[in-house]
Amino acid sequence: MRFARSIALTVAAFFAFAAHAQTYPSKPVRIIVPFSPGGATDIVTRILAQKLTEAWGQQVVADNRAGASGNIGAELAAKAPPDGYTLFMTSGSIVAANQHMFRKLNWNPEKDLVAITNVASGPQIVAVHPSFPAKNVKDLIAVAKAKPGAITFGSAGVGTQTHLAAENFIHTSGINVIHVPYKGEGPAIVDLVAGQIIFVTPNLSAAIGFVQQGRLRALGVTSRKRSSQLPDVPAIAETLPGFENLGWFGLMAPAGTPATVIEKVYRDTAKALEGADLRKRFEDIGMGPVGNPPAEFAKAIREESVRWAKIIRERKLEVN
Repeated sequence: MRFARSIALTVAAFFAFAAHAQTYPSKPVRIIVPFSPGGATDIVTRILAQKLTEAWGQQVVADNRAGASGNIGAELAAKAPPDGYTLFMTSGSIVAANQHMFRKLNWNPEKDLVAITNVASGPQIVAVHPSFPAKNVKDLIAVAKAKPGAITFGSAGVGTQTHLAAENFIHTSGINVIHVPYKGEGPAIVDLVAGQIIFVTPNLSAAIGFVQQGRLRALGVTSRKRSSQLPDVPAIAETLPGFENLGWFGLMAPAGTPATVIEKVYRDTAKALEGADLRKRFEDIGMGPVGNPPAEFAKAIREESVRWAKIIRERKLEVN
């Protein structure tokens, strides 16, 4: 009798999940963005949200919850009901580096969130205010070495992709500069435009408009080769051989979200990323669409986490 009841419950659960997938989404979906508006995470989310809204016939909205290097938004997503109506757009550092950077987190990236798909990837740039005398990366390094500790740089927050990109550049170039963390790369870029800090290493997608308008000067891109969007800007590797630093932005969901829903979000996102119009929108801002399966995305996060654990330990970047 108990065995039969167990079988009945299992079958009922299966059909409940299947029915949920067929009707999902039946109401608006929010995607938590763990940074302020204007940054690359926010831009990627809003581009994708528009396409998913069209595909699903339900409003998909970006919900900006900035602070604590993305941990506020991540914790909110991790503790949300696992029903598919709260998704999370993470940048790579949040789920691959924060657990090694911060000694105490109120959420666990390995247990509390599940991977859906990597949406897009792209490089950062080293950018300065047009009035700053450095015309290229070599000049910036020279100025910084001539005035140790006098140069300031901004980031989206401690441990974020933009911070780690800067740390990579700082370590490779051997300079001594001062970090000024913000609650997102958007505010950091605003202060750079206002001349309040010396340089920022924002994602290309967040800063390209300011560069094209002449409000910022790009000294170098962090990809191995030059970006087709800024062909006159050298790759940092042209000055520091072998240098490379890429950022990525991916969808996740609270642990326990039905596998059928995870699969639907993945497939519909991947289909949207295959569209010529969306691909062009990403490419115009220096992003490459990805759209890999959940298992592949989860494996990539685990592998990147191992790499960042080693770097953070060696560089002593832990935060109390």
